[in-house]
Amino acid sequence: MANCAFGVICTKKLGSLQNLLARKYPGVECFEFGDSVRLEGTLGDWETIVRCGKFAAKAGFRAVINDVSLKDFTPPPMRTPPVKDNALQGLTPDVLIIGGGVIGCSIARELSRWQLSVLLVDKEDDVAMHASSRNDGMIHPGIASHPGTLRGEYNVRGNAMYDQICKDLSVPFERWGSLILYHERWFGISARFFLGYRSKALGVPGRHLNRRRLEALEPNITKEANGAFEYPTSGILSPYKLTVALAENAVENDVQISLNTVVTGMDVEHGAITAVHTNRGTVRPRVIANAAGCFCDTVAGMAGDRFFSIHPRKGECCILDKNAGPLSQRSMGLIGLAAAFSTSKGGGIMRTIDGNVLVGPDAYEQPLREDFSTNRENLDAVMNKHLQLINGFNRSQVIAYFAGVRAPTYEEDFIIEGSRRVQNLIHAAGIQSPGLASAPAIADEITKLTLSRIGGKILPNPRFNPVRNASPAMAKLSLKEKQELIAKNPEYGVVVCRCEGISKGEIRAAVRSPLPATSLDAVKRRVRPGMGRCQGGFCTPLVAELLQEEGVESITKKGAGSELFVGSLGDKATEVYPDD
Repeated sequence: MANCAFGVICTKKLGSLQNLLARKYPGVECFEFGDSVRLEGTLGDWETIVRCGKFAAKAGFRAVINDVSLKDFTPPPMRTPPVKDNALQGLTPDVLIIGGGVIGCSIARELSRWQLSVLLVDKEDDVAMHASSRNDGMIHPGIASHPGTLRGEYNVRGNAMYDQICKDLSVPFERWGSLILYHERWFGISARFFLGYRSKALGVPGRHLNRRRLEALEPNITKEANGAFEYPTSGILSPYKLTVALAENAVENDVQISLNTVVTGMDVEHGAITAVHTNRGTVRPRVIANAAGCFCDTVAGMAGDRFFSIHPRKGECCILDKNAGPLSQRSMGLIGLAAAFSTSKGGGIMRTIDGNVLVGPDAYEQPLREDFSTNRENLDAVMNKHLQLINGFNRSQVIAYFAGVRAPTYEEDFIIEGSRRVQNLIHAAGIQSPGLASAPAIADEITKLTLSRIGGKILPNPRFNPVRNASPAMAKLSLKEKQELIAKNPEYGVVVCRCEGISKGEIRAAVRSPLPATSLDAVKRRVRPGMGRCQGGFCTPLVAELLQEEGVESITKKGAGSELFVGSLGDKATEVYPDD
């Protein structure tokens, strides 16, 4: 690669790749873009386009920019907020973070340890509205990642940081462990060597379990499983509660978060970004951290540094009622030989931190970056594959389902680096699973890169407090603690959500938090009303009423465009329904 700067090796590779593409993908051409390769042309289906990009990724270039278009398909524009004002006009923060997922919020909290002005923007009505609330919440041990990858390195480093982080942020977290189940005995023998090598290379502790030991740990396990590999460092938490907690603690430490804020363009002069344009005004930061998820390549393109492409990978999950929770104790999935070499872990089942069971996800490629719809055929396949793992699981226990979109590159690895073309741009891109487990380690590295790019002597923030001022959760308190809290504030004794036991006091606290919840889903992400068996059938009107009492003018499900009411009748109510 050293000679690529002089065009020697890259030109030779480019010609070789073009010859291969002409035979395998007629109509696709490749071009050099720095030390990356760019693909252009038209193909008839999306899966072929993705395969073409992965094929090119094996040619030895830094990354693939896949601009092959899908025949007769025009991608929809990115959804943007309707807000337009000058709330941010003229701000000059030291650091601008683009993206309010778990990566962006982790970076914001980590940067708040230093005497820096930090602004985080996200185009949605709340943090954690894309992949960070649409995943299984598993803190992977790291065994699924290939040794030598950033995914493997940051997964293991990040996993080890979660005990302290969750303690400081008052985020429930448990290390219940995970199981890789196998059916064929010969596979168990082969996998012992394969997974043993990975355990040693990545530093992930694990052990093999025969059928007798497996059954002792999981009495309801399917008879199809002849054994398993156990990884005790695997953990579980609520990914959206974690992201909210990171954001709240960042705000407590003087980070500014601007929601409903979309980046629309950038000015670049002499190899540096001089201005970032948004729907809420122009910002002039010293350094920009790109943590925009599925739109990381779009943001990179605004700065003239689009050296990679994101290909959206969708996954769908089912949620089982809490009555299924006691039937299993650990996360688990049944795998075969193909899964060991796959870029996706294949899904499984897990008892969530809140007592439900999550089933899935599956994984498939699609051209849409913001399509969170679910498909009956896919959900059927997920349930057929995974419900059989535990005796006692059945479809009648399903209470909800959802989909998420991950943001992999064609190299299937993270991009954690300062831009090689733009002086003040840093990328946290290509963050797919295990991005949640890796988030603290990624934030630590991005912070180091940021401090380096700012330069000079930057002092620690003497007012930094890592401990979040969390509101009490009634479900976690003892009877005595509940009685004492209700004596201080009687609204903690008024139940709004019967399924989850959520009180008025908890909902008001969510609306009054450092990052206020202003929609039904935002309240749900913080304190769970509407996540029980009835899925909000009883509590939705009560939560809406509390939001109104707290001064929220427009009651929505998830921000602008999802309004529940069109206005207030007020004193005219008697005119609409007059007495007979």
